Amino acid sequence: MSRSSPFRSVLRRAGFPAVALISMAFFGYYAVLGPNGALTHPEVRQQLETRQAEYAKLDRQRAELKNRVDLLDPKGADPDLVDELARKKLNVARPDEIIVPLD
Repeated sequence: MSRSSPFRSVLRRAGFPAVALISMAFFGYYAVLGPNGALTHPEVRQQLETRQAEYAKLDRQRAELKNRVDLLDPKGADPDLVDELARKKLNVARPDEIIVPLD
């Protein structure tokens, strides 16, 4: 007749609840205080707003560059833009010209 020790009987009765309680405590801690937890919500929101502002700025710059590329299309380039770019690159201007930068 095999009798189990008192330690094994306690472990058998309390083992699963103890493991469940420890895992719930770990995940609860992680959900509240972890790097993506509930307490970091304001910081994450601030980062999101910052990134959205950066994205909007980059989107505007991309639209400006796309417009300049479209104006330099070889099939129908804008003469004013071509003249402006040529003068900038070659550093050429007549003495009686007045250059007004638009930037």
